[in-house]
Amino acid sequence: MENTRKDWNDIKSNDSWSIFKIMSEFVEAYDRMAKIGPCISIFGSARTKEDNRYYQQSVDMAEKLASKGYGIISGGGPGIMEAANRGAQKGKTASVGLNIDLPFEQNHNPYIDQEHNLQFNYFFVRKVIFVKYSQAFIIMPGGFGTLDEAFEALTLIQTKKIKRRPVVFVGKDYWSGLMKWIEATMLLTEKNISAEDLNLYKVVDSTEEAVDYIEDFFTSHSLTPNF
Repeated sequence: MENTRKDWNDIKSNDSWSIFKIMSEFVEAYDRMAKIGPCISIFGSARTKEDNRYYQQSVDMAEKLASKGYGIISGGGPGIMEAANRGAQKGKTASVGLNIDLPFEQNHNPYIDQEHNLQFNYFFVRKVIFVKYSQAFIIMPGGFGTLDEAFEALTLIQTKKIKRRPVVFVGKDYWSGLMKWIEATMLLTEKNISAEDLNLYKVVDSTEEAVDYIEDFFTSHSLTPNF
């Protein structure tokens, strides 16, 4: 028991020092991101291969959004993230990567602008930066991390912690099961959300639908940083 208490005291001491590491990540990211213009985040799987249709669609979507004047933010890794940065560079816009140190999957992709390649140790700091500097969120097919990022944005919009922003899920076949569950179970059976919450996101198939939805939104909403 005495050794356990000693270990616990060591943990508490390390916790205090970790606050400074967390602060330094926030300060550096805020300083670097504030110099970039309006951006759109594209989320999706790190495991998606180059020959996958969602990879190709992400390249195309990022390039089209670049032509509208938006920078592109990705998670900095391979798969859909790489495709997003690749499209950003093709469209000659800011190509931003919010890279995180992971034991697998994550190495920064070669399509990130060198000056816009940010490195994180903490997922929660990284998510704050995604949300703060994104005018819209595009959700391509992905896994747990993609869902985490999507529902982070939706929760903050639902609770009015950030201003309303477009949240677009791309790939009706991929997302249909989740959307049916949200409507049938979460809304109708358990009543854990309100009917108007279904309007916080849109599900589309085509690049044109996604880009048009975002463009239409900003005909009546301003481009401003979140919180």
